[in-house]
Amino acid sequence: MAATIRPDPVLIQAVIAGALSFAHLHDLAEASGQSGWKAWAYPVSVDLLLVAAWRRLRTARRDRSAWTWFVIALGASLGANIATAGLLDLHQVPAWLRILVAGWPALAFLGGTLLVHSPTPPAEPDTEEPAVPEVVAVHRTGDPVPAPELAPARDPDSEPPPAPAPAPAPVKPAAAPPVVPAALLDHARKLADAHHASTGSPMPADTLAARLGLPVETTRAITTQLQLT
Repeated sequence: MAATIRPDPVLIQAVIAGALSFAHLHDLAEASGQSGWKAWAYPVSVDLLLVAAWRRLRTARRDRSAWTWFVIALGASLGANIATAGLLDLHQVPAWLRILVAGWPALAFLGGTLLVHSPTPPAEPDTEEPAVPEVVAVHRTGDPVPAPELAPARDPDSEPPPAPAPAPAPVKPAAAPPVVPAALLDHARKLADAHHASTGSPMPADTLAARLGLPVETTRAITTQLQLT
């Protein structure tokens, strides 16, 4: 089925009002010395600035710049409607009005540029989450106080078996003493005997290590073998 076209009274009213305002702006611009296509460009400029400011206000209600340019465009459109209502002689337009009409393109260009390139402020949330009141339980005097809950008794059958004890760490075998060559052992014995003959006491291990220039472990092994032999 074909869709039926129903006229919208609001849309018809908007078209009529826009056409009349467009014509008034054209007549005022033409009377101010803007002839030809320039007279038709003035109402287009005013209406576009008005629409741009309104679209900006839909996303940012508190934008002062959008409100400023909306009022300027609305004032220009409303002023042209009033001026062409017979209160102004369009054959002898005042000089100040000619100046305003001539300077309008620069003003409209500035307003449109600022509206397009100004950053949009973040939208604020309309509603806030209500705070949840804290409920505090109060016991009146004489009211029975509930007994504290006791922990349930443990069932030994339901309890898991204890974890086995960790196995002891393996004991590392002691390192075997270093093997001392027989020639080195004979040389150390001679040094120890000479020390004992001169001092009357056995040679200490650190003294023997200093004389031989060997590590401490090797010197201890030599001392042990000298004492055993």
